[in-house]
Amino acid sequence: MAARLPRTPWAAGQVEQDATWLPRLAPQLPLAVPEPVAIGNPGEGYPFSWGVYRWLDGEAFQLDLLSDPAQAAADLAGFICSLQSVDTTGAPAPAEDPFSRGTALAPRDALFREALDELRDEYDTGLVLAAWEASLAAAPWGGAPVWIHGDLLPGNLLVAKGRLSAVIDFATLRAADPAGDLLAAWYAFTGESRRVFRDGLGVGDDTWARGRGWALSLQLISIPYYRKRNPDAVRQPSQVIADTLADFAAEG
Repeated sequence: MAARLPRTPWAAGQVEQDATWLPRLAPQLPLAVPEPVAIGNPGEGYPFSWGVYRWLDGEAFQLDLLSDPAQAAADLAGFICSLQSVDTTGAPAPAEDPFSRGTALAPRDALFREALDELRDEYDTGLVLAAWEASLAAAPWGGAPVWIHGDLLPGNLLVAKGRLSAVIDFATLRAADPAGDLLAAWYAFTGESRRVFRDGLGVGDDTWARGRGWALSLQLISIPYYRKRNPDAVRQPSQVIADTLADFAAEG
């Protein structure tokens, strides 16, 4: 078993959301997801409800754990397509704030420019702004909202026996813009596996550009934040930023 205990007030209610939706989604998904077993009540000085889940074997995603990165990319793309195909009646909607994935990029613009100004001596600001503004200019999602996980970063992907085996942490599960589930393209995959991931999703240029904007802004905005709070977390140059900029430049 595994216990999931929210640590901050904004995370309260996540275990109830898991208990409501994961049992409905799991039978329709090709990879394992957390299976809620019980919900614990606040008590003994702990203020939030909390969850108990069945344990999922595996290690946090790293490319060198995979027997075939391209197969893992195809598997994750298949998972996303299956998730998007599930009926969204009654699904939670994204919050109206600039950190809520699956929403428009424009509310993040001021945060992005402020962070880039702090990092102006470390990056080609002209190229970074061009990439960002191209994402801002991409056509918005015109279809109905679809299910997104919202946080498909390596720490939420499990690998077992050389294969992608599970997707965990559905705290940001919602019905929204599918671009919100493209983060793995730059956070998890490279080169050929990134191409396989995109081909498996079949997304158009505008959705890809919005997803790239999310990856670029998420990483860029985090650097000044963590330098003040956890410098070791951002001590190395960002491969995500380098890859998103290379992806943008390749389109030119």
